Amino acid sequence: MAPTRMPKARIVMPLPCPARPTSTGPRPKRSSPRSKWPAWLPVVAAAVLTGISFIATPAVAGDADWPQWRGPHRDGHAAPQDVMSQWPEDGPPRKWEFQQAGRGYSSVAVVDDQLFTMGSRAGACFALCVDAKTGETLWETEISRASTDDDYLHGWGGGPRSTPTVDGDQVFVLSDIGVVAALDRSGGDLIWKVDLVEDHGGSIPKWGYSESVLVDDKRIVVTPGGDPFLIAVDRDSGEKVWESSGIDEGAQYVSIIKGTMAGTDFYVTASASGIVAFDADSGELLFRDESTGNRTAVIPTPVLAGDLLYHTSNYGAGNTLLRLKAPDGGGIDAESVYHFDGKTMTNHHGGVVLVDETIYGFSKTDGGTWMAQDLESGEVLWSERVGRNSSGSIAYADGRLYCYNDKDGTVILAEPNREAWSPKGTLTLPKETQLSRDKGAIWAHPVVAGQTLYIRDQDLLFAFDLTE
Repeated sequence: MAPTRMPKARIVMPLPCPARPTSTGPRPKRSSPRSKWPAWLPVVAAAVLTGISFIATPAVAGDADWPQWRGPHRDGHAAPQDVMSQWPEDGPPRKWEFQQAGRGYSSVAVVDDQLFTMGSRAGACFALCVDAKTGETLWETEISRASTDDDYLHGWGGGPRSTPTVDGDQVFVLSDIGVVAALDRSGGDLIWKVDLVEDHGGSIPKWGYSESVLVDDKRIVVTPGGDPFLIAVDRDSGEKVWESSGIDEGAQYVSIIKGTMAGTDFYVTASASGIVAFDADSGELLFRDESTGNRTAVIPTPVLAGDLLYHTSNYGAGNTLLRLKAPDGGGIDAESVYHFDGKTMTNHHGGVVLVDETIYGFSKTDGGTWMAQDLESGEVLWSERVGRNSSGSIAYADGRLYCYNDKDGTVILAEPNREAWSPKGTLTLPKETQLSRDKGAIWAHPVVAGQTLYIRDQDLLFAFDLTE
């Protein structure tokens, strides 16, 4: 079946939720000076020395935007911007509240004061654009029908899980039943859409398609699963232009990243059997590692730092560190540095961030703890139980961690510290969704863009002012 092309989409405009301003009190000053050097500088230096690098595919956007899943470089780091280093007792001031995001776990992308996300309601799955300054609806476009229990298990909540990817004047989205669509950014017009199941032989994963598509120049790279495991379609037409080979497994929940080594560009993701990497030109399987594979769900996005590739997943898998090398005969080899399971980083789906050679994130260890782990040795530096939370998602901005807890709806601002858990403030969701999450929880990841913190709980979106 050829990609569906539509010159003009029907744009549905629900009643906008107006901004709800709150009073702003005095803002706290920095508790201590921060380094003038960005946290990613050691990684860049390592990349120069080793000849391997992470290739970012950011949108044509402003300096403080968050254009895709896990930020400009897919590593959980916000773009450079000055934000509060410590919060007042009741958290940063709220800028606005939005109540029409629909059902789902999609996080947000923010570009040029436009916020993009996905949701479902009334039998439809849609992409949504909101004014990031005011919280008013700009457009809403239906992508596919809404999923049902017949499509995948809804016991942990239904609705889309993918975050839009914004690049130039286009927005690329993936519904939980596998429809990939390209939209015009300014008005939401549907340019084309393809179905990973009907058009490319994929099958809906046990808990729905969840990855966020990767834009690589003129390619949109995504995981239908099966053989081919990965494909790329043309960003302007939706026609398939590339496919992987060597892996025939169902899609998991991992978003793809891109790297390069000794002139070889490669895509890294994971299947149920662990980490897999493919040549971005030929599609051939370059390397694989089974350490973080499991038969239930592999979810977190890998972290690439110089010649080191880190990954973690839940269900007994633990974490692993690989060292990548370019052999004389070409290609890329992956050598295991360590693999740990048990009382170590075992991340479910909240992701991890790397800051100053330290991995920070939420581990399922001991019922759920925030944890710091040394990247190169794998040593657990500390772990901290916070409330009744069993999972948490994380982002990093301007020398601080944003730790979003899944049960109590708190976001804890913390200083990256190899010695101990170091909170610098807490905010609590002003209200929680009235939609049923079933067995699910608050799982949309936090985003920092334009000196603003954005957090979501199903149909509710909140923006908080982080300016000093």
